[in-house]
Amino acid sequence: MQQEWILFPLIALVIWTLSVGFRMLLLRVKAVRQDGLNPHYFLLNRGGKLPAYLTQIEQHYQNLFELPVLFYLLAITLFASKQVDALQLYLAWIFVTSRIVHSFIHLGSNRLIWRRNTFLFGGAILLIAWLDFAWKLLTLFT
Repeated sequence: MQQEWILFPLIALVIWTLSVGFRMLLLRVKAVRQDGLNPHYFLLNRGGKLPAYLTQIEQHYQNLFELPVLFYLLAITLFASKQVDALQLYLAWIFVTSRIVHSFIHLGSNRLIWRRNTFLFGGAILLIAWLDFAWKLLTLFT
């Protein structure tokens, strides 16, 4: 299997994260221009109440730097150790898809149960991928 293939889901999640960040920037501008948020709020992220839509996207953007960090680490480690296989690639794409679905739920209907279940599903996929990687490493040394 081409080891480089694991970089494509990684790149996809980076692009998704950047697109959510760009959307957040546009909503920040909207909050200042249309909703009267003092731009000095962003100096220290203090000193005012954010509109709900801005709080929501900022929380979600932060969330894209939490669990996905473990995915990025795994993808790079798989690539560097030449342990990419079909299962890991499949799990990587499922994880990335779960994060995108999570975004649509969080930034759309924001139904908590759907959001929670999608988050847990993605977390379980990531756990399986890490356990598979750990198992393969153990079998290399035995």
